[in-house]
Amino acid sequence: MARRKKPIIPDDVLDQVLAGRVVRTMSDADALLGDMKKALAERLLNAELDHHLDGETVAGRPNCRNGYGQKTVLTDAGRVRLDIPRDRAGTFDPQLIARYRRRFPGFDDRVISMYARGMSVREIQGHLLEIYGMEASPDLISVITDAVLDEVAAWQNRPLEVVYPVVFFDALRVKIRDEGMVRNKAVHIALGIRVDGTKEILGLWIEQNEGAKFWLRVMNELRHRGVEDILLAVVDGLKGFPDAIRAVFPEALVQTCIVHLLRHSLDFVAWKDRKSVATALKDIYRAVDAETGKTALAAFAESPWGRKYAMIVQSWERAWEEVIPFYAFPADVRKLVYTTNAIEALNAKLRRAVRARGHFPNDDAALKLLFLALNRAEKEWIMPPREWSMAKAQFAILFGDRFARATV
Repeated sequence: MARRKKPIIPDDVLDQVLAGRVVRTMSDADALLGDMKKALAERLLNAELDHHLDGETVAGRPNCRNGYGQKTVLTDAGRVRLDIPRDRAGTFDPQLIARYRRRFPGFDDRVISMYARGMSVREIQGHLLEIYGMEASPDLISVITDAVLDEVAAWQNRPLEVVYPVVFFDALRVKIRDEGMVRNKAVHIALGIRVDGTKEILGLWIEQNEGAKFWLRVMNELRHRGVEDILLAVVDGLKGFPDAIRAVFPEALVQTCIVHLLRHSLDFVAWKDRKSVATALKDIYRAVDAETGKTALAAFAESPWGRKYAMIVQSWERAWEEVIPFYAFPADVRKLVYTTNAIEALNAKLRRAVRARGHFPNDDAALKLLFLALNRAEKEWIMPPREWSMAKAQFAILFGDRFARATV
């Protein structure tokens, strides 16, 4: 027979707490927890004042208690009205709830958590009113979430690793109000893979117009934050991007993301033909080497699909110099570079967070939400990709001393 688990709080203590109280529903339990939180907070505040008064003198006279003042504070469980002890000299500033604060830290964390999950300010306001019976103005919620911007600034300027074996650069589009108009702006993300296979978001940038100057600024920013070398940069074929990377990291191997190239190719294809065309393109990116891949591309160009959709051939030929590095890798490394599961899964999380918003009032509002969503995603990354053990051995051979620097 299983033994009864020992309770965290002894039954006799609970009996004392419940004396004279009837708890039949969770609402009754929440009310009881609110009273307990109030009682515990007031006890801690009185203990703080006792410690503050111990031996304190003002103008040669000992400081002493001077009654109580009342303050209503917001907690993660609702509003609590506290009796705050005062001292005669007015020098007491409690640590539990500072003199001019009206919110316990847990309340801010709860609001930020809801914001990170894609809830709008109005939705958070309605949720707090419905669940906790508290009214929080949109301005208060904005003030709480604006505090995240300081974290964003610190995060965006933090030092980075000296060498990253792989960095994925990708972008998604969000609607942001700018100069009275709602515009589509690109949110660019750099996802690095460290030498141990773990992932790290290197940065987040919002820009309406992409070009060589913008990418050069991003690369220089990474350089100033401590990155000295990128072994393999996987990009989505944006104009001017490879040149900007090589201008700052001249030894970097730039690889076009095969997934993006395939998607771009299928944009030219009628829906009923997509499956057949996608199957025909497999011979190109599954080729043994670059020469065989080039032969397969030529064969596709002469095929009925190639003649029907000549733009596909042209797009592959324009990107061919950035496709070639792909063929130097064995199957396991190709899978890591080709599928880009990490960046695709990350983008899916960001799109879910953005979808409910419609559009953002400004860049900062978008930056806050995306940073919080990225922060949540990073906490889930505890294991390197399955292909990394094989990829690591291949990188050590292909890049030699450059890869060895990352392991020091």
